[in-house]
Amino acid sequence: MTENLTADLDALARELDAAHVFHSWSAQGSPPQLVVASGRGTKVWDHSGREYLDFSSQLVNVNIGHQHPAVVSAIREQAELLATIGPPTVNLARGEAARRITDRAPEGMNKVFFTNGGADANENAIRMARLHTGRDKVLSTYRSYHGNTGAAIVSTGDWRRIPNEFARGHVHFFGPFLYRSEFWATTPEEESERALRHLRRVIEAEGPSTIAAVLLETVPGTAGVLVPPPGYLAGVRELCDRHGILLILDEVMCGFGRTGRWFAFDGYDVKPDLISFAKGVNSGYVPVGGVVISDEIAADFDEQVFPGGLTYSGHPLAMASIVGALDAMESEGIVDHARRVGAEAIAPALTELAEKHAVIGEVRGEGVFWALDLVADPETREPLPAAEVGRIKGAIVERGLLPFVAENRIHVVPPCVVTAEEVEQATAIYDEVLGTVAV
Repeated sequence: MTENLTADLDALARELDAAHVFHSWSAQGSPPQLVVASGRGTKVWDHSGREYLDFSSQLVNVNIGHQHPAVVSAIREQAELLATIGPPTVNLARGEAARRITDRAPEGMNKVFFTNGGADANENAIRMARLHTGRDKVLSTYRSYHGNTGAAIVSTGDWRRIPNEFARGHVHFFGPFLYRSEFWATTPEEESERALRHLRRVIEAEGPSTIAAVLLETVPGTAGVLVPPPGYLAGVRELCDRHGILLILDEVMCGFGRTGRWFAFDGYDVKPDLISFAKGVNSGYVPVGGVVISDEIAADFDEQVFPGGLTYSGHPLAMASIVGALDAMESEGIVDHARRVGAEAIAPALTELAEKHAVIGEVRGEGVFWALDLVADPETREPLPAAEVGRIKGAIVERGLLPFVAENRIHVVPPCVVTAEEVEQATAIYDEVLGTVAV
């Protein structure tokens, strides 16, 4: 294409977007300006060919990278064979996708209910928990995000819950976060112990016999990549077992390679009753999510009808994309690579940045799942103001790097296929921009 034509395509894309597209979580009077026309691996381009290194993985979901040929090929082949079929049918692609997921799940979890994304995965996990226990309440943390549908958004702990509180039976509690502890803790062990005591008291105060489930992100993502302290998840499991409460682990963002493990909970001494997933299971190439169900809960519906379903549950194109993605991740060692690049490249690079720039209050994460907590004052840990964070984000994008920014944090969340050289390139941009911040 000529330079003028490609520039015209970028302008046309912006014009059509501003005129006709209604964006999520946005004031519509300020439409986005970044145009993305194509991508490959860790990079994307606009129509004029300007390149960006994607350290957001879009919405922390493109784990395998953009346009992986194995996933694209799997979708294409399925489209030529059968583009769509209803969920009441038996379809080989659906069974193959479910088997690949349950093969990586804990023993005794052999069934998958497929959804269109992570929000309705959590919605249906909550429905299953209520039906299995005969109880109503769901406990979740304030620092959490579980999706934008009825029960999922009310389970969410951040500001997005407040204008959407239409669902019943939801109670929130504080999870562990040592850097901004609600419990006056000074060590990870103290934070774990005190957070568990707090949860125990909430359970007692709410009435254990009224609580169907505790819903937790294994590693809270949008809230700031809050790696749980030692013993916390095992302690939650013990509290649930003591009171007949189910444990739902939300692996929508942290699953399928993001932490350097197939499931994030594989790194902790815990087994959930239900697992919600989406995003990384097929890197978002086709909308899909689901719930991995324990055999005990699945047995409830052998004779009783499960009162939930979606027109596109188990859609064959989505199923093919799961098979293509998980097979490629296995054969190419992508999950192990995410663990290694996190430990050997990302962790040391971000630690060095924090030592250099006082604006970085804390670095935390694992695998390709990290956050820089930006502060106005390192002593008080006062978060950096939103306006300054916005300026930082703009300066990073101007330099050809796509960041994931939430509140006062830069989330360093590249695809699992990122190289050490690309980590170095991104770190140089963070370094340059953060060097302009006066703290």
